[in-house]
Amino acid sequence: MLEISSKSNLLEQKNYKYSLQDVAEPNLYREIYDYNTVPKIAFNHRRVPMYMPEEIWITDTSLRDGQQSVEPYTVDQTVNIFKLLSRLGGPYGIIRQTEFFIYSKRDREAIEKCMALDLPFPEITSWIRASKEDFRLVKQLGIRETGILVSCSDYHIFKKMKMTRKQALDHYLGTVKDAFDAGVVPRCHLEDITRADFYGFVVPFVNELVKLSEEAGIPVKIRACDTMGYGVPYSGVALPRSVPGIIYGLQHYSDLPSKYLEWHGHNDFYKAVANAASAWLYGACAVNCSLLGIGERTGNVPLEAMVFEYAALRGSFDGMDPTVITEIADFFRKDIGYDIPPMTPFVGRNFNVTRAGIHADGLLKDEEIYNIFNTSRLLNRPASVQISKTSGLAGIAYWINGNYNLSESEALTKRDPLVLALKEWIDKEYENGRQTILSTHELETKIEELSGGRLPRL
Repeated sequence: MLEISSKSNLLEQKNYKYSLQDVAEPNLYREIYDYNTVPKIAFNHRRVPMYMPEEIWITDTSLRDGQQSVEPYTVDQTVNIFKLLSRLGGPYGIIRQTEFFIYSKRDREAIEKCMALDLPFPEITSWIRASKEDFRLVKQLGIRETGILVSCSDYHIFKKMKMTRKQALDHYLGTVKDAFDAGVVPRCHLEDITRADFYGFVVPFVNELVKLSEEAGIPVKIRACDTMGYGVPYSGVALPRSVPGIIYGLQHYSDLPSKYLEWHGHNDFYKAVANAASAWLYGACAVNCSLLGIGERTGNVPLEAMVFEYAALRGSFDGMDPTVITEIADFFRKDIGYDIPPMTPFVGRNFNVTRAGIHADGLLKDEEIYNIFNTSRLLNRPASVQISKTSGLAGIAYWINGNYNLSESEALTKRDPLVLALKEWIDKEYENGRQTILSTHELETKIEELSGGRLPRL
């Protein structure tokens, strides 16, 4: 049967409907996932069309998946994170939702306080165990949508749950019916999708979910979870690891609208951001992230990274305020006590700091030469240098100008007598065996002494 596709506006063959393959033995993809070797990236050269949705957005799991990897946040810390997410996401809600646990008294108090703020975004959702009692609790809290775990690989179905595929499918469908009966939108977390039999289980399962959704008149959302970070963004990669293939398959063979499709990835193989961007490019409206990438094992997709990826793909922040990212990093350091690795992009102390003298010389002539973008404007983080034995005259001059906030007319050149005198002192420090960088306090004290009060200690 032929029909006009609403996506391509071309005459296409009606989608083939895949049926559940209820196999006797689990398909563990041992040719790819031999536990004693590095997982292999296999290609079949099947390319699917890139299909960026008209609208894309970010969802947040800092207060759920992220919080599982740190000490539990206090109620006040949770409320502050929620407010920072709202400010960062802007008036159009590019950060669309954030999810909470609901089990403890502290969880529920935090939800109530966040709800009382009456902020339009992000929408509060939850994550629960799959039981009728939990669905009732979600409803009582006034939460419209909840995540539920529906593990989809044979690793989980056979090895963990001790079920067959048919038993797992029936169990999951019963759970989703309970959600519909409670009037709650279920967000089905397809755990371990990058090790699942995509056309033998995932697509038939999602087809049944879509059918239930249509009968109930309530949407069902699908979160494709790359639980172990096995996803690969490259074109022509074979399933089950292909991110483009997964997103395309869910849309094309399960008739799942982009607005109900979300990607959740982990960073075990350093591909979290690239995979999330690929999910957007190939048709998912939402990518699920956590602030600073905090999450299970190597972490989730860093939310701040996807803010900049969004702007790079769309050509605009669309109301997001990226300077809030610096406030978030400061909050995590000072209020929560979280140690951010210094080289972390956008939020680490050293992400736009240079120690090399030749780089500092470039910064002194034109900041754009060695800074990724105007970090002062976009992140409220001016480019800077750290003073060590390799800084050179240019680095010292640049550090003084930035540290003392000197105007263009006041700025020192690398030939200024103060710069030359400070360089002589620094060289002696390292000649005498020093190995560490010089602290701001040390430098300001020495500058006050050498300048005769020209630049007093701040």
